[in-house]
Amino acid sequence: MTDATTADSALYQRIANSFARQGMMRHLEARLLRVAPGRVDILLPYSDKVTQQQAGFHGGAMGAVADIAAGYAGLTLAPEGMEVVTAEYKINFLGSFQGGELRASGRVVKAGKRLIITTAEVVHLDADGKASPCALMQQTLMPVPQTY
Repeated sequence: MTDATTADSALYQRIANSFARQGMMRHLEARLLRVAPGRVDILLPYSDKVTQQQAGFHGGAMGAVADIAAGYAGLTLAPEGMEVVTAEYKINFLGSFQGGELRASGRVVKAGKRLIITTAEVVHLDADGKASPCALMQQTLMPVPQTY
């Protein structure tokens, strides 16, 4: 994060603190790339922790990183003292890839008081940095009180 204002730094820290509590993301070695109001990007590296039987990224791993990127995008617009939980999501898988890494870019479509609608694009980045569409997700979040 470069040239961040105090508000941006506080927002980043809020999301980073919550992200650090995600046991699954730690296990899969995912990391935050970008945090901005209504937008979060996460990177998921290729490893044997995220593959299916044919050695490609597993759909469950794609779904998880999309869910979490879009969920945190929603959290950036939720009031302080609140978290968000996923009420539902729908995902389309567009391609299967081996190696490289996945970048999930979550963004808020509409932030309401009771529901937050988000979307996430997941792209595969190969060793040369070429980006290929991997998955597209739409999600509904509900704000809930933070319990930790």
